[in-house]
Amino acid sequence: MSATPLLDIWEASASQPFQPSIGKSAQLTIGFTLLSIALLLSGLFGLNNTLKNLPLYGLPASLAFGFGAVYMICGCGVYV
Repeated sequence: MSATPLLDIWEASASQPFQPSIGKSAQLTIGFTLLSIALLLSGLFGLNNTLKNLPLYGLPASLAFGFGAVYMICGCGVYV
């Protein structure tokens, strides 16, 4: 009889190490690319600051900045 179901899951997963979908060597490049796209889109949104441009420039810029910042931090070796 096992101690806990969580311990069973832990022991079963020991033979299957985690493989990330984006490798460590590509994180810095992806982070830099996303941050560059975010800078470009936020600049375009700043030049054409209307409500109709919010879904076209504002939302993609904020998503690119958010994901790009996390990838850049992880690519530099600081894990969040």
